Amino acid sequence: MSAADAPPVVPVDLGRGVRAVLTTTATGNLGSAVGDDPAEVARVRARVVGVMGVPVVYARQVHGADVHVVEPSTPGARPTRHAVPGDDASDPDVVAVADALVTRRTDVALGVVVADCVPVLLADAVGGVVGVAHAGRRGLVDGVVAATVATMVGQGARPERLRAFVGPAACGRCYEVPVELRDEVAAAVPAASSTTSWGTPAVDLPAGVAEVLLASGVQDVVHHGGCTIEDGTWFSHRAATGGRRPPHAPDRRVGRMAGVVHLL
Repeated sequence: MSAADAPPVVPVDLGRGVRAVLTTTATGNLGSAVGDDPAEVARVRARVVGVMGVPVVYARQVHGADVHVVEPSTPGARPTRHAVPGDDASDPDVVAVADALVTRRTDVALGVVVADCVPVLLADAVGGVVGVAHAGRRGLVDGVVAATVATMVGQGARPERLRAFVGPAACGRCYEVPVELRDEVAAAVPAASSTTSWGTPAVDLPAGVAEVLLASGVQDVVHHGGCTIEDGTWFSHRAATGGRRPPHAPDRRVGRMAGVVHLL
């Protein structure tokens, strides 16, 4: 792929031996379940594959805490697709129904799609393990972040060697929720308790993710700090569907961005 053909992506530093990027609204929509023409989604995903240099696999995310290990196999082979009842067999890039993926493979990259939830990218290059997690409100409470770290440790990573990237998401100034939901999340992850800039209950997903990572023994946690609702660089479900937000937050079309990690 030439430089002119490469889609705009934002590099993420997860250390030597790992390549990671975030896609943007300018990259295009990577979500297969938001009503876009499947051929256009496939075209955008193919351009991201061109950037990464290997196939990119995804999970069908269901706001849970299941972690799927993309197991080693014959070099160059695509991961086995584990279909389950209700799975969308029409998406050939989906390898499991889960909210996190972990692998030791170097011939595929892992992708996580988001639009206000937190894309969590993790790597232990020395241990040869990478992972991604989709951390929304329910997944955070149910333990998807801790489960991802534990699964990576089971694959040979060490928490003190892990570098974690907490990507752009709906921030605590903007992610308004009913007080009961805020309190439910805070009961499980106290750092996630927040208040919007207009004084109503809110959830700070990135702060909650960081708290869980630190409690799981991950010492190297990098925050992007960007808010998907306030910054038009990123897709935002709330900004695209009429959810309450600050007056300066730009309108967005419906779509999904991705965090992608490849162990070199």
